[in-house]
Amino acid sequence: MTSIAYLGLGTMGRGMVANLTAAGHDVTVHNRTPTDVSDLGARSAGSVAEALEGAEVVLYCLADDAAVRAVVLGEGGVAEVATASQVVVDLSTISPGLSDEEAAAFAARGVPFLDAPVFGSKGEAAAGGLWIVAGGDADVLARVRPVLDVLAETVHHLGPQGSGARMKLVGNLLVAAQLEALGEALTLARSAGLDLATVLEVLAVTDFRSPIFDGVGPTVLAGDYSPSFALDLMVKDAGLIQDFADSLGTPVPTVAVVRSSLDEAVERGYGGENASALIKVVAARAGVDLAGAPAAG
Repeated sequence: MTSIAYLGLGTMGRGMVANLTAAGHDVTVHNRTPTDVSDLGARSAGSVAEALEGAEVVLYCLADDAAVRAVVLGEGGVAEVATASQVVVDLSTISPGLSDEEAAAFAARGVPFLDAPVFGSKGEAAAGGLWIVAGGDADVLARVRPVLDVLAETVHHLGPQGSGARMKLVGNLLVAAQLEALGEALTLARSAGLDLATVLEVLAVTDFRSPIFDGVGPTVLAGDYSPSFALDLMVKDAGLIQDFADSLGTPVPTVAVVRSSLDEAVERGYGGENASALIKVVAARAGVDLAGAPAAG
Protein backbone atom coordinates (compact mmCIF):
# COMPACT_ATOMS: atom_id res chain seq x y z
CA MET A 1 0.00 0.00 0.00
CA THR A 2 1.24 3.48 -0.90
CA SER A 3 0.07 6.69 0.75
CA ILE A 4 -0.99 9.03 -2.06
CA ALA A 5 -2.05 12.67 -2.23
CA TYR A 6 -4.22 13.31 -5.28
CA LEU A 7 -5.01 16.90 -6.29
CA GLY A 8 -7.84 17.85 -8.63
CA LEU A 9 -11.02 15.94 -9.43
CA GLY A 10 -11.84 17.04 -12.95
CA THR A 11 -12.89 14.85 -15.86
CA MET A 12 -10.17 12.30 -15.16
CA GLY A 13 -9.70 12.50 -11.42
CA ARG A 14 -12.59 10.51 -10.04
CA GLY A 15 -11.78 7.48 -12.15
CA MET A 16 -8.11 7.60 -11.21
CA VAL A 17 -8.81 7.91 -7.50
CA ALA A 18 -11.35 5.08 -7.58
CA ASN A 19 -8.80 2.79 -9.21
CA LEU A 20 -6.08 3.75 -6.74
CA THR A 21 -8.23 2.99 -3.72
CA ALA A 22 -9.56 -0.21 -5.30
CA ALA A 23 -5.93 -1.33 -5.66
CA GLY A 24 -5.45 -0.88 -1.92
CA HIS A 25 -3.67 2.46 -1.85
CA ASP A 26 -4.38 5.04 0.85
CA VAL A 27 -5.55 8.17 -0.98
CA THR A 28 -6.18 11.68 0.32
CA VAL A 29 -7.78 14.10 -2.14
CA HIS A 30 -7.73 17.88 -2.31
CA ASN A 31 -9.95 19.69 -4.79
CA ARG A 32 -10.17 23.47 -4.96
CA THR A 33 -13.94 23.11 -5.07
CA PRO A 34 -14.90 21.00 -2.04
CA THR A 35 -16.10 17.60 -3.26
CA ASP A 36 -17.34 14.49 -1.47
CA VAL A 37 -14.94 11.61 -2.18
CA SER A 38 -16.29 9.09 0.32
CA ASP A 39 -17.81 7.10 -2.54
CA LEU A 40 -14.30 6.70 -3.94
CA GLY A 41 -12.89 5.24 -0.75
CA ALA A 42 -10.67 8.29 -0.25
CA ARG A 43 -10.34 11.01 2.37
CA SER A 44 -10.83 14.71 1.65
CA ALA A 45 -8.31 17.38 2.65
CA GLY A 46 -9.01 21.08 2.99
CA SER A 47 -5.65 22.23 1.69
CA VAL A 48 -2.65 21.12 -0.32
CA ALA A 49 -0.57 20.92 2.85
CA GLU A 50 -3.14 18.72 4.55
CA ALA A 51 -3.35 16.41 1.53
CA LEU A 52 0.43 16.03 1.33
CA GLU A 53 0.94 15.31 5.01
CA GLY A 54 2.32 11.77 5.27
CA ALA A 55 2.01 11.07 1.54
CA GLU A 56 4.70 9.11 -0.27
CA VAL A 57 3.50 10.04 -3.77
CA VAL A 58 1.81 13.23 -4.93
CA LEU A 59 -0.30 13.08 -8.11
CA TYR A 60 -2.21 15.79 -9.88
CA CYS A 61 -4.05 16.04 -13.20
CA LEU A 62 -5.16 19.65 -13.61
CA ALA A 63 -7.00 21.36 -16.44
CA ASP A 64 -4.48 23.89 -17.71
CA ASP A 65 -1.43 26.05 -17.05
CA ALA A 66 -3.36 28.45 -14.83
CA ALA A 67 -4.56 25.64 -12.57
CA VAL A 68 -1.05 24.19 -12.27
CA ARG A 69 0.39 27.60 -11.44
CA ALA A 70 -2.19 28.06 -8.69
CA VAL A 71 -2.04 24.58 -7.16
CA VAL A 72 1.65 23.83 -7.64
CA LEU A 73 3.59 27.09 -7.89
CA GLY A 74 1.21 29.37 -5.98
CA GLU A 75 1.31 30.30 -2.31
CA GLY A 76 0.91 27.16 -0.19
CA GLY A 77 1.22 25.05 -3.31
CA VAL A 78 2.90 21.72 -3.88
CA ALA A 79 6.29 23.27 -4.66
CA GLU A 80 6.32 24.90 -1.21
CA VAL A 81 4.96 21.96 0.74
CA ALA A 82 6.43 18.79 -0.81
CA THR A 83 9.48 17.21 0.80
CA ALA A 84 12.47 15.31 -0.51
CA SER A 85 10.97 12.05 0.79
CA GLN A 86 8.03 12.36 -1.61
CA VAL A 87 7.76 11.88 -5.37
CA VAL A 88 5.67 14.45 -7.25
CA VAL A 89 4.06 13.42 -10.54
CA ASP A 90 2.30 15.89 -12.84
CA LEU A 91 -0.23 14.05 -15.03
CA SER A 92 -1.56 17.26 -16.60
CA THR A 93 -1.36 18.46 -20.20
CA ILE A 94 0.46 21.79 -19.95
CA SER A 95 3.05 23.84 -21.80
CA PRO A 96 6.57 22.40 -21.77
CA GLY A 97 7.83 25.72 -20.45
CA LEU A 98 5.64 25.49 -17.37
CA SER A 99 6.67 21.88 -16.85
CA ASP A 100 10.28 23.06 -16.86
CA GLU A 101 9.39 25.71 -14.25
CA GLU A 102 7.88 23.02 -12.05
CA ALA A 103 10.97 20.86 -12.41
CA ALA A 104 13.24 23.75 -11.42
CA ALA A 105 11.10 24.60 -8.40
CA PHE A 106 11.16 21.02 -7.14
CA ALA A 107 14.86 20.54 -7.91
CA ALA A 108 15.68 23.60 -5.80
CA ARG A 109 14.16 21.81 -2.81
CA GLY A 110 15.49 18.36 -3.64
CA VAL A 111 12.03 16.94 -4.41
CA PRO A 112 11.91 14.15 -7.05
CA PHE A 113 9.58 15.14 -9.91
CA LEU A 114 8.18 13.53 -13.06
CA ASP A 115 6.24 15.12 -15.88
CA ALA A 116 3.94 12.27 -16.85
CA PRO A 117 0.89 13.40 -18.84
CA VAL A 118 -1.70 10.88 -19.89
CA PHE A 119 -3.33 9.96 -23.18
CA GLY A 120 -6.97 8.96 -22.89
CA SER A 121 -10.06 10.53 -21.44
CA LYS A 122 -12.82 9.88 -18.95
CA GLY A 123 -13.54 6.31 -20.03
CA GLU A 124 -9.90 5.22 -19.99
CA ALA A 125 -9.38 6.89 -16.61
CA ALA A 126 -12.30 4.95 -15.14
CA ALA A 127 -11.07 1.69 -16.66
CA GLY A 128 -7.45 2.12 -15.62
CA GLY A 129 -6.53 2.12 -19.29
CA LEU A 130 -4.70 5.40 -19.76
CA TRP A 131 -1.35 5.68 -21.55
CA ILE A 132 1.33 7.57 -19.62
CA VAL A 133 4.37 9.26 -21.17
CA ALA A 134 6.90 10.18 -18.51
CA GLY A 135 9.91 12.44 -18.42
CA GLY A 136 12.46 12.41 -15.59
CA ASP A 137 14.91 10.19 -13.81
CA ALA A 138 14.42 6.49 -14.56
CA ASP A 139 15.02 5.52 -10.94
CA VAL A 140 12.34 7.94 -9.77
CA LEU A 141 9.93 6.49 -12.30
CA ALA A 142 10.71 2.99 -11.03
CA ARG A 143 9.78 4.09 -7.49
CA VAL A 144 6.28 5.13 -8.51
CA ARG A 145 5.73 2.61 -11.30
CA PRO A 146 3.46 0.37 -9.16
CA VAL A 147 1.17 3.36 -8.62
CA LEU A 148 1.17 4.47 -12.25
CA ASP A 149 0.52 0.92 -13.43
CA VAL A 150 -2.83 1.05 -11.63
CA LEU A 151 -3.84 4.03 -13.79
CA ALA A 152 -2.41 3.04 -17.13
CA GLU A 153 -2.29 0.32 -19.73
CA THR A 154 1.24 1.40 -20.60
CA VAL A 155 3.88 3.68 -19.09
CA HIS A 156 6.59 4.90 -21.45
CA HIS A 157 9.77 6.58 -20.24
CA LEU A 158 10.53 9.22 -22.88
CA GLY A 159 13.78 10.47 -21.38
CA PRO A 160 14.88 13.37 -19.18
CA GLN A 161 12.54 15.80 -17.47
CA GLY A 162 10.27 17.62 -19.91
CA SER A 163 10.17 14.76 -22.41
CA GLY A 164 6.72 13.64 -21.28
CA ALA A 165 5.18 17.10 -21.61
CA ARG A 166 6.62 17.45 -25.09
CA MET A 167 5.49 13.99 -26.21
CA LYS A 168 1.96 14.75 -25.04
CA LEU A 169 1.70 17.68 -27.45
CA VAL A 170 3.14 15.61 -30.30
CA GLY A 171 0.45 12.99 -29.65
CA ASN A 172 -2.34 15.52 -29.28
CA LEU A 173 -1.47 16.94 -32.69
CA LEU A 174 -2.33 13.54 -34.15
CA VAL A 175 -5.55 13.29 -32.13
CA ALA A 176 -6.73 16.68 -33.35
CA ALA A 177 -5.77 15.92 -36.95
CA GLN A 178 -7.63 12.60 -36.89
CA LEU A 179 -10.83 14.21 -35.60
CA GLU A 180 -10.69 16.83 -38.34
CA ALA A 181 -9.93 14.19 -40.97
CA LEU A 182 -12.75 11.95 -39.78
CA GLY A 183 -15.18 14.86 -39.98
CA GLU A 184 -14.12 15.66 -43.52
CA ALA A 185 -14.24 12.01 -44.58
CA LEU A 186 -17.71 11.39 -43.17
CA THR A 187 -18.97 14.62 -44.68
CA LEU A 188 -17.60 13.65 -48.09
CA ALA A 189 -19.07 10.17 -47.80
CA ARG A 190 -22.47 11.54 -46.79
CA SER A 191 -22.45 14.00 -49.70
CA ALA A 192 -21.66 11.09 -52.01
CA GLY A 193 -24.68 9.16 -50.73
CA LEU A 194 -22.71 6.43 -49.00
CA ASP A 195 -24.11 4.52 -46.01
CA LEU A 196 -22.09 5.96 -43.12
CA ALA A 197 -22.47 2.86 -40.96
CA THR A 198 -20.86 0.84 -43.73
CA VAL A 199 -18.20 3.51 -44.18
CA LEU A 200 -17.25 3.06 -40.52
CA GLU A 201 -17.11 -0.71 -41.00
CA VAL A 202 -14.59 -0.17 -43.78
CA LEU A 203 -12.54 2.30 -41.71
CA ALA A 204 -12.34 -0.27 -38.91
CA VAL A 205 -10.55 -2.88 -41.03
CA THR A 206 -8.29 -0.84 -43.30
CA ASP A 207 -4.56 -0.27 -42.91
CA PHE A 208 -5.34 3.33 -41.86
CA ARG A 209 -7.79 2.29 -39.13
CA SER A 210 -7.68 4.16 -35.84
CA PRO A 211 -9.19 3.66 -32.38
CA ILE A 212 -10.31 7.28 -32.63
CA PHE A 213 -12.38 6.46 -35.71
CA ASP A 214 -13.79 3.39 -33.93
CA GLY A 215 -14.71 5.32 -30.81
CA VAL A 216 -15.92 8.61 -32.27
CA GLY A 217 -17.58 7.47 -35.48
CA PRO A 218 -20.60 5.69 -33.98
CA THR A 219 -21.27 8.54 -31.53
CA VAL A 220 -21.24 11.06 -34.39
CA LEU A 221 -23.80 9.02 -36.30
CA ALA A 222 -25.89 8.84 -33.13
CA GLY A 223 -25.61 12.59 -32.60
CA ASP A 224 -24.06 11.95 -29.20
CA TYR A 225 -21.50 14.53 -28.09
CA SER A 226 -21.58 13.84 -24.37
CA PRO A 227 -18.25 15.06 -23.00
CA SER A 228 -15.51 12.63 -22.11
CA PHE A 229 -12.92 15.19 -23.21
CA ALA A 230 -14.44 18.64 -23.59
CA LEU A 231 -13.95 20.62 -26.77
CA ASP A 232 -12.82 23.60 -24.67
CA LEU A 233 -9.87 21.51 -23.49
CA MET A 234 -8.94 20.65 -27.07
CA VAL A 235 -8.95 24.37 -27.84
CA LYS A 236 -6.44 24.80 -25.02
CA ASP A 237 -4.33 21.92 -26.31
CA ALA A 238 -4.32 23.26 -29.87
CA GLY A 239 -2.95 26.53 -28.56
CA LEU A 240 -0.25 24.71 -26.62
CA ILE A 241 0.74 22.72 -29.72
CA GLN A 242 0.97 25.85 -31.86
CA ASP A 243 3.03 27.74 -29.26
CA PHE A 244 5.32 24.73 -28.80
CA ALA A 245 5.87 24.37 -32.54
CA ASP A 246 6.48 28.10 -32.92
CA SER A 247 9.11 27.98 -30.18
CA LEU A 248 10.96 25.34 -32.20
CA GLY A 249 10.46 27.03 -35.56
CA THR A 250 8.61 23.94 -36.80
CA PRO A 251 5.58 24.50 -39.07
CA VAL A 252 2.43 22.58 -38.13
CA PRO A 253 -0.13 23.78 -40.71
CA THR A 254 -2.65 21.13 -39.68
CA VAL A 255 -3.12 22.93 -36.36
CA ALA A 256 -4.43 26.04 -38.12
CA VAL A 257 -7.08 23.96 -39.89
CA VAL A 258 -8.16 22.28 -36.66
CA ARG A 259 -8.17 25.55 -34.73
CA SER A 260 -10.50 27.08 -37.31
CA SER A 261 -13.00 24.27 -36.73
CA LEU A 262 -12.56 24.46 -32.96
CA ASP A 263 -13.05 28.23 -32.87
CA GLU A 264 -16.22 27.94 -34.92
CA ALA A 265 -17.44 25.16 -32.65
CA VAL A 266 -16.97 27.40 -29.62
CA GLU A 267 -18.85 30.21 -31.37
CA ARG A 268 -21.71 27.77 -31.96
CA GLY A 269 -21.79 26.94 -28.24
CA TYR A 270 -20.19 23.49 -28.43
CA GLY A 271 -17.35 24.20 -25.99
CA GLY A 272 -18.79 22.02 -23.24
CA GLU A 273 -19.53 19.12 -25.57
CA ASN A 274 -17.10 16.38 -26.51
CA ALA A 275 -14.10 17.43 -28.61
CA SER A 276 -15.62 15.46 -31.50
CA ALA A 277 -18.22 18.24 -31.79
CA LEU A 278 -15.80 19.94 -34.17
CA ILE A 279 -17.09 17.36 -36.68
CA LYS A 280 -20.50 19.02 -36.54
CA VAL A 281 -18.85 22.21 -37.76
CA VAL A 282 -17.04 20.44 -40.58
CA ALA A 283 -20.31 18.85 -41.74
CA ALA A 284 -22.31 22.06 -41.38
CA ARG A 285 -19.98 23.87 -43.79
CA ALA A 286 -21.13 21.42 -46.46
CA GLY A 287 -24.75 21.64 -45.41
CA VAL A 288 -24.65 18.06 -44.14
CA ASP A 289 -26.10 16.54 -40.98
CA LEU A 290 -24.27 13.34 -40.08
CA ALA A 291 -26.56 12.26 -37.24
CA GLY A 292 -28.93 9.52 -38.29
CA ALA A 293 -27.75 9.68 -41.88
CA PRO A 294 -29.82 7.22 -43.94
CA ALA A 295 -28.33 4.44 -45.98
CA ALA A 296 -27.69 5.09 -49.65
CA GLY A 297 -30.30 3.90 -52.10
